[in-house]
Amino acid sequence: MNNQPKVAVLGGGSWATAIVKMLCENLDTIGWYMRSTYAAEHINLNKHNPNYLSSAELHPSQLDLSNDINKAVSNYDILIFAIPSAFLTLELEKLTESLEHKIVFSAIKGIVPETGLIVGEHFYEKYNVPYKNIGVITGPCHAEEVAMERLSYLTIACQDEDKAKTVGGWLQSRYIRVKISDDIIGTEYAAMLKNIFSIAAGISHGLGYGDNFQSVLMSNSIREMKRFIKKVHKMKRNINNSAYLGDLLVTGYSTFSRNRMFGNMIGKGYTVKSAMLEMSMVAEGYYATKSSYKIKNKNGARTPIIDAVYSVLYKGKDAKRVFEELTKQLD
Repeated sequence: MNNQPKVAVLGGGSWATAIVKMLCENLDTIGWYMRSTYAAEHINLNKHNPNYLSSAELHPSQLDLSNDINKAVSNYDILIFAIPSAFLTLELEKLTESLEHKIVFSAIKGIVPETGLIVGEHFYEKYNVPYKNIGVITGPCHAEEVAMERLSYLTIACQDEDKAKTVGGWLQSRYIRVKISDDIIGTEYAAMLKNIFSIAAGISHGLGYGDNFQSVLMSNSIREMKRFIKKVHKMKRNINNSAYLGDLLVTGYSTFSRNRMFGNMIGKGYTVKSAMLEMSMVAEGYYATKSSYKIKNKNGARTPIIDAVYSVLYKGKDAKRVFEELTKQLD
């Protein structure tokens, strides 16, 4: 890394907006790529994103806003991707600039549907970004609470500890605390899996299950997460740390969780299509469910909760019956 690396955020949604707000606490200039020219113009005039996290006050004098992804990649050294995984391939198709010598941090809590890879693996395999230049930004942290400046925690994972500390230093503030990790693969899989378990929590709530069952579901979810991650990337990790268990709990219980909201609608009888149309944001767990189901079939992990969510979302099975069967498999 050079002495003064420059950072850009790619994405225009709520999490991208929250990351920009955090960076504005510590940096004079932040690059920001978003597709919407209207949103960029609105931010410059009114100091907030009109579409997402509108309560977060932004500082246009610190922002280098652009709707040209190649400009962001060309002009900045560290790129923080916060584009929903379902749209990442479409956005990357616009690239003419190389990513090989860039430092890429993923703040995307999902899996790339077209390749079935977590985002770090996708950049490594498809764009030749070495693992030493790939990092992950994960929670437990909701964008809405960042906007309200409520105390929140981030985990920054990277093989290169100096890079993790640099990015972590830019993000921390009086309301953001940061922890460094070297478990790039595990933290990214955890960030993806917790969205599936959050959908399960939402479905059960929509079906009328109460807090007692939710606690059992979350207890089984963290153990299922541990089994799954151990199969894909075996290393010493404490699954009870905030990056794993903490992120799972906040996503499974919070009213801000879009995946829980999506699951809740499914539990109440919405079709997948109607639930998606009802929501203004992407539920990453929907896409992650299909990819995770394929991965677990290859590696043999026991995943009754993922199996149940897959049966409801992709096989069209009745949620009430599926969850009645699931209750018999949990302890």
